[in-house]
Amino acid sequence: MAKQETNFMDPNILVELANMKMPFGKYQGYLLCRLPEPYLVWFKKNGFPAGKLGVLLETLYEIKLNGLEYLLTPLIKK
Repeated sequence: MAKQETNFMDPNILVELANMKMPFGKYQGYLLCRLPEPYLVWFKKNGFPAGKLGVLLETLYEIKLNGLEYLLTPLIKK
């Protein structure tokens, strides 16, 4: 039986990170890409939310951890 290939990284996820707003909490209404790093570190320590939001926040954590958030800036829709 052939192993099913998983789409490891959807390029559209970067556009979503640049334009989706945080739906709850202290930073409700902020663009995800503008969330402060300590907030993402808190999620890393305490657990990311389930579902798509959790995937986006965990991806954003890795992006910021590696100093790559500048890649999201040109993707923000005006």
